[in-house]
Amino acid sequence: MGSKSNSPGSRAWSPVSIFIVLGLCCFFYLLGAWQKSGFGKGDSIALEITKQTDCNIISTLDFEPHHNDVPVIDSLVPKAKEFKPCDAKYTDYTPCQEQNRAMTFPRENMVYRERHCPPDKEKLRCLIPAPKGYVTPFPWPRSRDYVHYANVPYKSLTVEKAVQNWVQFQGNVFKFPGGGTMFPHGADVYIDELASVIPIKDGSIRTALDTGCGVASWGAYLLKRNVLAMSFAPKDNHEAQVQFALERGVPAVIGVLGTIHLPYPSNAFDMAQCSRCLIPWTSNEGMYLMEVDRVLRPGGYWILSGPPINWKTYYKIWKRSKEDAKAEQINIEELAELLCWEKKYEKGDIAIWRKKVNAKSCRRKSVNICEAKDADDVWYKKMEPCITPFPEVTSASEVAGGKLEKFPARLFVVPPRIAEGSVPGITAESYQKDNKQWKKHINVYKRINTLIGTTRYRNIMDMNAGLGGFAAVVESSKSWVMNVVPTIAQNTLGVIFERGLIGIYHDCLDCLFEEVIP
Repeated sequence: MGSKSNSPGSRAWSPVSIFIVLGLCCFFYLLGAWQKSGFGKGDSIALEITKQTDCNIISTLDFEPHHNDVPVIDSLVPKAKEFKPCDAKYTDYTPCQEQNRAMTFPRENMVYRERHCPPDKEKLRCLIPAPKGYVTPFPWPRSRDYVHYANVPYKSLTVEKAVQNWVQFQGNVFKFPGGGTMFPHGADVYIDELASVIPIKDGSIRTALDTGCGVASWGAYLLKRNVLAMSFAPKDNHEAQVQFALERGVPAVIGVLGTIHLPYPSNAFDMAQCSRCLIPWTSNEGMYLMEVDRVLRPGGYWILSGPPINWKTYYKIWKRSKEDAKAEQINIEELAELLCWEKKYEKGDIAIWRKKVNAKSCRRKSVNICEAKDADDVWYKKMEPCITPFPEVTSASEVAGGKLEKFPARLFVVPPRIAEGSVPGITAESYQKDNKQWKKHINVYKRINTLIGTTRYRNIMDMNAGLGGFAAVVESSKSWVMNVVPTIAQNTLGVIFERGLIGIYHDCLDCLFEEVIP
């Protein structure tokens, strides 16, 4: 067994080894000192190069970025086009409703009040300016009752409709007392009377249509009852009617019942009204009332307040003969029967009809049924004096087109048109997936812009609404959404209405240069 002291790890250094190590250290020290002195061959070359270099070529140092010095390839980066403001005289310019152009069209059947868009060469390529002194509108709900004069600087209605409480001018604001031609004591009192017949309070009635709306006070006061009204009026001598409505934060569009269909799908509205709208309902073989019937949902209500209702009291004031006024009401009654409407109420100045829930419950003579295969294909299509058929049902108790849930439940349940497979490519699963996707989107939007969901954004437009997912997620009393379905897109506007939302068909090529309300 070997001794532990003889192991290699414990062997002592010899004097020779120590001398060799010390010698090498001294050698490398002297070599490094020689190189540093500049006499080494490598450093002499470097020194020569240094002497030949002109360090004054760049006199000043510049540490700023020089990204702009990189040439831009025009074919890859599009140039932004800048549009300048239009002249101030175009503040109220709406291309397809321009007054001078309108007056060149026939007045018969209100053709001149319909949309007449300018040819491409006449379109403005500039930004419509806001009125001088325009300020942020009052927040909702104060905006329902007050509008800044600077935003809609027109006083004519304060004179023309003074006794009817449409609008009053006070200092630098307009005040809207909530009155109307047929409800001078206020829209609330008028709506209370309607609610005694129509189930407005329980969510059964959600979407409404106001034909000839004035300043849209009916729609304004329905909002607090969770009813969303689409109001329309022509751009006529009652200037700024629709502008007043929008400034108040109330849904409204420029429109008229003339010769073309209303830009809404069939079976869309739960309720419609004419409050002294002066539409000749019995003219053109009843074509205008037939159009209301097309957009009125089975089981929906139509309200008529004003001529010829209560003709016995007013025929002299209307400057009409007793026989003429009486005949008009009889004609409306007969037309309503052909449409399969049942009269539910008549008292004073108000009459209310209800549309039957399906054709099986109708008892009517032979009528002229529309031959069009698609009752929703209406953009710029001429109206005809024919009745839109009810959707088919299998029993007398079934609601044609499908029964809707009460609002707000109907906002996210699968709409009947999707459940029945009437929208190509859209299933209940894809509909629910779309809703989930929009909930995620809105959460992101709100993190970026915290004002979304507040009264700062009252009037909102979705220019490609799809299934209405955006509007459904942001739905609240603080704002409303105009859901636009382009005519070149899949027709989903019927689904949007079934969800208890409102919208409109539009050709986006028409609206490229139309006025955007500030």
